[in-house]
Amino acid sequence: MQILQGKVLQVGAVVWDPGEVEEHMLHDDDVTLYGLFVEAFSRLKPLVHEDLGVPDTWFEVLLRLGRTPGHALRMSDLATAVAFSSGGFTRLADRMEEAGLIRRDPDPDDRRAALAVLTEAGEQALDRALQQHLAHLRTHVSGRLSAADRRALERILRKLRDAE
Repeated sequence: MQILQGKVLQVGAVVWDPGEVEEHMLHDDDVTLYGLFVEAFSRLKPLVHEDLGVPDTWFEVLLRLGRTPGHALRMSDLATAVAFSSGGFTRLADRMEEAGLIRRDPDPDDRRAALAVLTEAGEQALDRALQQHLAHLRTHVSGRLSAADRRALERILRKLRDAE
């Protein structure tokens, strides 16, 4: 817990005077850890999304639909899964629908909602993209980790993703 009192910073039981605060915070382990995460992701993302044949945001949508039973998800759930606002996702879905990769169907459980459904062309695009994506992942990510490191990283990432 951080408490800023006047010009003294207290984190847990440790207290720093004003001259030490900035220097300590610059080299804080949490700042370093987050920085490494951002740097690794920023470096890896273009490598693993290279030559997929579709934009990386489209690939994420196709992948989510491909991994879902029935290859269909509510538009709002899909927008959340790929971290888009509903308006931004609607525009993305419009472009993907125009390209023939997805279609919109009424949600049988809620007439107010729509489902995004993977089309046959979308499945074919996903298959082509996945071949490249897997090759890149194995070269740039999993190929650089031991099996134990991979399991540990997966466990940690799931914990961070699922935290509220």
